[in-house]
Amino acid sequence: MATDNSSAFASILEGLREGAVVPYLGARSLDGVIDPASGRAIPADSDSLILAMNDGRPMAPKLMYEFPRAAMNIELKRGRSAVTKFLDRTYRDTAWSASPLHTWLAAQNLPYVVDSNRDILLQKAYAGRPHTLIVGLARIGGSDYRFKLFHFDGTAYQPIEQGDVDVTLPVLFKPLGTPLPESHYIASDADFVDYVTELMGGFGIPAFVKRMRQGKRYLLLGLPLTRDTERMVLSDIMFGAARPSGWALIPNATDKEKRFLAKLGLELVPAAAADLLAAAAAGMALEAA
Repeated sequence: MATDNSSAFASILEGLREGAVVPYLGARSLDGVIDPASGRAIPADSDSLILAMNDGRPMAPKLMYEFPRAAMNIELKRGRSAVTKFLDRTYRDTAWSASPLHTWLAAQNLPYVVDSNRDILLQKAYAGRPHTLIVGLARIGGSDYRFKLFHFDGTAYQPIEQGDVDVTLPVLFKPLGTPLPESHYIASDADFVDYVTELMGGFGIPAFVKRMRQGKRYLLLGLPLTRDTERMVLSDIMFGAARPSGWALIPNATDKEKRFLAKLGLELVPAAAADLLAAAAAGMALEAA
């Protein structure tokens, strides 16, 4: 029997309209995005990233466990730049198709969106309006902070300091990095160790976001929670959330994921992001009728 998610979807859509719900995008939010030239899907989840990084060949089973572990192996063998160059080729230099989900989110005038993928589709969707971009950093010197801030004026990005942020603009938070306007990524095990440590210590998130996120609820879209890296980053970014904390759209959640969601106060909704888009479109059709 199909599950009726209409009540959850109604609450989610209302919260988004009010700016009280923060979308948090994971790998499955990129489902359906392809390279039109070849037809291949964008590599986003752990397995597809590992295969793409290794020229389509599986790596040893212990490395296939999780992308950060495989990326650490490549970094040790060929240098950190090898991982950066792979991610640049994948996410900056390939003309991926547009994503209906990202386009829809950009049209909702949301104050704050977290995107844990490393692609630029969300940035492209926001290219028509000024916004603030936060990019996660790891293993850097000369600063206690593990982020970089950019202001997009509608044409280009410019680096800014925390005191220069226009808090009235939408905020895009890319904790695991992006190639634009500069290539910065959280990818290997060493990156995650440094980044998560500083997140826990309060140095991975700007002060204005710490204030803005208080009492918010979250909407997890396509975010797998079977690995420690995703869970640790999410837990720290969600710090200060309301209780209950929001919703996680996961079609076939594992028992491990269910226990973790319950711990965070997130309601499991057995659906995909496409189902939410369909519900939003149906609601708009009813309003227009």
